[in-house]
Amino acid sequence: MSYETIIGLEIHAELKTKTKIFCNCSTKFGAKPNENTCPICMGLPGTLPVLNEEVVHLAVKAGTALNCKINKLNKMDRKNYFYPDLPKAYQISQFDLPICGAGHVDIETDDGKRIVRLNRIHIEEDAGKLVHMEYEPYSLIDYNRVGVPLIEIVTEPDMHSPQEAVTFFRTIKSILEYGGISDCRMEEGSLRCDANISLRKVGQQELNTKVEMKNISSFRELQKALEKEEKRQKELYDYGEEFRIVQETRRWDAGKGKTVSMRTKEDANDYRYFPEPDIIPIVVKDSLIESVIADMPELPVQRRERFINGYGLTEKEVDILISDKFLSEYYEGLVNLGADKKSACNWLLTDMFRLVKEKEIEFQDIPVKKEDMASLLKMVETKKLSVTAAKGVFEDMFNTGKHPEEIVKEKGLGQISDSGAIEEIAVAVLEANPQSISDYKAGKTQAVGYLVGQVMKQSKGKANPQMAREILENKIKDM
Repeated sequence: MSYETIIGLEIHAELKTKTKIFCNCSTKFGAKPNENTCPICMGLPGTLPVLNEEVVHLAVKAGTALNCKINKLNKMDRKNYFYPDLPKAYQISQFDLPICGAGHVDIETDDGKRIVRLNRIHIEEDAGKLVHMEYEPYSLIDYNRVGVPLIEIVTEPDMHSPQEAVTFFRTIKSILEYGGISDCRMEEGSLRCDANISLRKVGQQELNTKVEMKNISSFRELQKALEKEEKRQKELYDYGEEFRIVQETRRWDAGKGKTVSMRTKEDANDYRYFPEPDIIPIVVKDSLIESVIADMPELPVQRRERFINGYGLTEKEVDILISDKFLSEYYEGLVNLGADKKSACNWLLTDMFRLVKEKEIEFQDIPVKKEDMASLLKMVETKKLSVTAAKGVFEDMFNTGKHPEEIVKEKGLGQISDSGAIEEIAVAVLEANPQSISDYKAGKTQAVGYLVGQVMKQSKGKANPQMAREILENKIKDM
């Protein structure tokens, strides 16, 4: 039996504000447990919430960047449910009048460009964080995250594979970063998503029962979770046990590599929504929308076009560079400092990518200053340092934060471009390798590569390899 996969996402992004949505507590990540709390965000009796104006501004900005209709009149609602990390036993959110209505986002797939429709974007407060203690019969709660402002981006069920869902999630992350709407630090929980997935027979029009995958905060885990849940549902349908697929919330257990049932999925009426009585309706003025449009920074689509037209890079290279705002800014900074456009791109997409992955850090946390990286590239370009030596220097820069010239001086790595010094080494190498000379004269031109390697070895990587090759070839021709 052939099935069609149907996926919709609910993406939660913490907004880039200094204070919480309804109080003056800091939103800074990494504070001591329960340090950034007050009676308002803890929901103590007698307190009243005051809406942070910057939250409205950033939500409108997100809606504009994602091609949404901005609802000039919207309101806050109470979403009632009890959970230990929600101290008020309700969440202030938006129900029937969200701040942003329908929108859309274009994504690039293997089958070409696709449009994913957005149902809405609404603003709400975040909940706290449960810390489950290993080998202890209890859990702890950190309320610092309570009241941190969120937008929830809700899609229509327009994606048809786990890979499409990951591509869409990456696209949203990029747009939010470029727009300065969220820092999107997934490792800190400021960007995460819930994924709704169902299967139906190919050609069937109506949707089948969906299952929600809760709180996924990495692209890799989103793909794995959806693939496993897709496989689980397909097997149930193949066995004719449709009744076993129930509307429920499941979580992804990365350790066991499977999805696990958490609870039966609630419907909207289970939350007993009603208008938040302590916050008046929100009126979005035309002047705010106009100012957001006027001040909108360059988004990924515009930067992609500019990089392709201005830097002579391939589309694939540009797509990788602009996939991360900070990486693209780092690259452009190198070019503005005089680095060769192609060389700078090659270094970032090879050596820089490798070390970022090894260290498991984000590009915004790269420890090498743009100025120092530009200096290293200049040393290679002017033949003061061989490419081989430069790679070692770069790794030291990444690990220590030192300037490249300091490392070169400490390790004595300056490239030898003195023809006399290289010629002396070349003569010794030729005397020791008569067979390579014979091979080269017999038409095996690759033999000179071995000889160059010997020169580099004897010079401890300092010899200018191009100069060494020219000297060796000239010496052999004169023999």
